[in-house]
Amino acid sequence: MERPLSGIRAIGLEQYIAGPYCTLLLADAGAEIIKIERPGKGDPRRSMPPFAEKKGNRKAAGFMSYNRNKKSLALNLQHLEGQKIFHELATTADVVVENLRPGAMDKIGLNYSNLSSSHTRLIWAIISGFGQLKGYKGPYSDRPAFDIVAEAMSGIMHQVGYADKPPSDTLYGMADIYTGMVTAFGIMQALFMRERTGKGQLIDSAMFDNMLSLNESMVALHSVAGQSPMRGTPKNLFPRGAFKTKDGYIALNVPDNIIWERLCKAINRIDMIEDPRCKTGVERAANAHYIQPIIEVWLEQLTRDDAVEKLNSSGVPTGPVNTAEDIFSDPHVNARGLLMPITDSEVGKHLFARSPPFLSEAPTLPTESAPKLGEHTIEILTEVLGYSGEKINELSEGGVIGH
Repeated sequence: MERPLSGIRAIGLEQYIAGPYCTLLLADAGAEIIKIERPGKGDPRRSMPPFAEKKGNRKAAGFMSYNRNKKSLALNLQHLEGQKIFHELATTADVVVENLRPGAMDKIGLNYSNLSSSHTRLIWAIISGFGQLKGYKGPYSDRPAFDIVAEAMSGIMHQVGYADKPPSDTLYGMADIYTGMVTAFGIMQALFMRERTGKGQLIDSAMFDNMLSLNESMVALHSVAGQSPMRGTPKNLFPRGAFKTKDGYIALNVPDNIIWERLCKAINRIDMIEDPRCKTGVERAANAHYIQPIIEVWLEQLTRDDAVEKLNSSGVPTGPVNTAEDIFSDPHVNARGLLMPITDSEVGKHLFARSPPFLSEAPTLPTESAPKLGEHTIEILTEVLGYSGEKINELSEGGVIGH
């Protein structure tokens, strides 16, 4: 089946999560992804647990998740011959995605500025912690960063958890995943723009920027109302959060008086609709100590599934707080095909989350397993660059490539 990005070639100078997730989205959309890795070592995610194991073989779950549908080229970029190969390969590519330490490619003279002078259609996306675009650099631009740093500095971590507890991170890798999505979106824009102008461009995607944009509510509240959101109960609305039922938890949110009225009717407390303590979201938040026990008493009589059914049927959007086991047995997950079976020749079949969205004209995704380190080195050098077997052997013996 034809995919949206069929015919597009992207090179991934990538590691860990943000870059690999970006190119995963491109790969699932049909692009050819050539992932460049260090010979003998590869992406650090290859060696990070947990592992899928079978008959003495093992592969890291995190690497398998974000690197399916890609080709692996083991190439030593510290070697002059390796740099020459990268330069040649880049001239055949539409896109380069880079999420190495800031300045790493500048040091060896293989950056957008140098390559785009002769390959004007090249699109180069740099993923960093704090931004690399000339004219828009700040005092943090040369710092390395991981996802938790971006969460903290963007103010998101300040709001996660309880008022009497330290700040907490959200979800492992969330800043990386979101940055991968934003970068893929930027690449789509650049590809579309190239159709009109004939020129590529540099995409500057910073985790800090991306997480700050995700935290727009904090920015707006402080700018407009002078408020500084804190951990715990929001000041402007209630109920919101996880509420305990007889056998689990549900997620409940009441953003306005329409949903509040529906909730009151569902729990048989229509008297609370006109109660002065509950008239607005601000008043409900101020009187959470009064409202929460009433909801909890009602919920403790119901199972999680019964509460979800009753509230949804009353027009109150509600969902269960699912465990991994719940997700794997969820009939909606199964009906949508949200867990994709990927069969690896060494460690067997496992399920991974499908990348969104669905396209009506191309609803199914490719399901190639994550590559072995250097699995496609010879294929790329011969079929893409036209290298001879003799030359490839020479490069291998010289430590320039791995396969």
